[in-house]
Amino acid sequence: MNPSPVQGAQVVSRVAALLRIVGRKPEGSPLVELVRESGLTRPTAHRLLSSLAAEGLLDQDPHSGNWVLGPEILLLGSVASARFPLEDIARPGLRRLAEQTGESAFFSIRRGAETVCLLREEGSFPVRSFVLHEGVRFPLGVASAGTAIMAFLPAAEQEELLAGWTAHAGSFAAGHSEEKVRANLAATRQAGYSVNPGLVLEGSWGMGAAVFDRRGRPAWALSLTGIEQRFREDRREFLGRLLMDEAHRISLQLQGS
Repeated sequence: MNPSPVQGAQVVSRVAALLRIVGRKPEGSPLVELVRESGLTRPTAHRLLSSLAAEGLLDQDPHSGNWVLGPEILLLGSVASARFPLEDIARPGLRRLAEQTGESAFFSIRRGAETVCLLREEGSFPVRSFVLHEGVRFPLGVASAGTAIMAFLPAAEQEELLAGWTAHAGSFAAGHSEEKVRANLAATRQAGYSVNPGLVLEGSWGMGAAVFDRRGRPAWALSLTGIEQRFREDRREFLGRLLMDEAHRISLQLQGS
């Protein structure tokens, strides 16, 4: 047999990258976007995508042509969720936040140098921000969840991220300059919660609070998002207190699980 041009660990890394990119949006991604973001050649990307589809891990939407997550991902996720009872632990707090504030509430996890949104609970306020939903990834230090987590990492880890900030932040670097991020991190440590004043999308604000693991490290975050008028200064302290109370409650549960 002739060896495949893409082998071993490199295949795993490339497949994982494609799955992450596809999983960022419910509507999936077109091939041209996957090629651009993964850095793969078009033939290599198409070969890997086709192989993933044959295994049921991806599908190609017949109408849009986008590549979307397949049914095997749902089955794998269902099995994995038994090991990580985050739905049972975090969902009640999300519901309380949504009910008490009217805003959309989210639970995100740190994965390496990113945050990934895991859970969402819609609020009752009719005008919403649609920046965040399940599967969306942001670099640490970007958006309210990533800021809340990064602010409570050891100083050396923060400096490592900030040293290569432009590359780390990528397309978000323009709105999240190193100077602005440093100021946001300091303000978060002082207040206990983060505020993102429309830096990801103009007019869409967010606030977040870190959730800590058994080692006392920030591993998850709760956040609220909505339109700017709902995050006026005289309301932020109220929202921040609710976020910190729920984050503390979930931290205690996760640390005891």
